[in-house]
Amino acid sequence: MHPITIRKGTAADMPAVLGLIKELAIFEKEPGAVVVTAGDLIRDGFGTEPQFYTFVAEQNGEIIGMALFYYRYSTWKGRTIHLEDLIVKESRRGTGAGSALYKEVIKFAKKEGVRRVEWVVLNWNTHAIAFYERSGARIMDDWRTVQMDENGMAQFTFNI
Repeated sequence: MHPITIRKGTAADMPAVLGLIKELAIFEKEPGAVVVTAGDLIRDGFGTEPQFYTFVAEQNGEIIGMALFYYRYSTWKGRTIHLEDLIVKESRRGTGAGSALYKEVIKFAKKEGVRRVEWVVLNWNTHAIAFYERSGARIMDDWRTVQMDENGMAQFTFNI
């Protein structure tokens, strides 16, 4: 088997990254939820003010995994990084690609001097939870993720 290389993602990688995003949506039981396009990813990640950054795992010329992250600001910690997604193709899991991508994100965060990296993991993804705990990450059971989608925003009333 050829070695796995981790590198910064490029605009040319975005169709493959979109394929991984769609695979993740299927894994997370939300196959119809992805509306972003490769064009959106190129526009938003590689313009004059990038909204996100990526690392890709490549093996034998094929992108087999990716990590997508962006800067956030914490009123308690200052600049932080949010790891939006880390995915490895199902057929390539167990090869070390996920660990290598994770390490690259943490290395980047240290280099950038951010005080926290955070992400969300589904409570049924016990394999990922165990991996994160082994790495020293803390799973916070007392915090809840809150989202308002387009439908919720459209129906929102300011008369609360």
